[in-house]
Amino acid sequence: MRHGASAIGMLLAGVASLGALFAIGAVAAAIGYGMIGGITGLDPLGWFEEGSASGCHSSYQGECLDPDASDYDCAGGTGDGPEYAGAVRVVGDDPFGLDADSDGYGCE
Repeated sequence: MRHGASAIGMLLAGVASLGALFAIGAVAAAIGYGMIGGITGLDPLGWFEEGSASGCHSSYQGECLDPDASDYDCAGGTGDGPEYAGAVRVVGDDPFGLDADSDGYGCE
């Protein structure tokens, strides 16, 4: 009897957790997140965007680049700086020329 009672308790807890997961998934899908948001790159709330409001250059995501810097080059590359960047996503124009192959990613 004990095993049966604990199995039923675990099943009910799992159902409650699964129901919460589905509810969270429904909300995520409604605002463009979840699997669909991950695939399409949607960021309707701007949670992953680093823009000028944060003091970062609005054309680059993944690293905060100073919008007032005179130049950035890729860290570990042959550029002479004065500033260096790691891998970034280019979401606007590319004034620092970090996306050499124009695929939307710089310093890759």
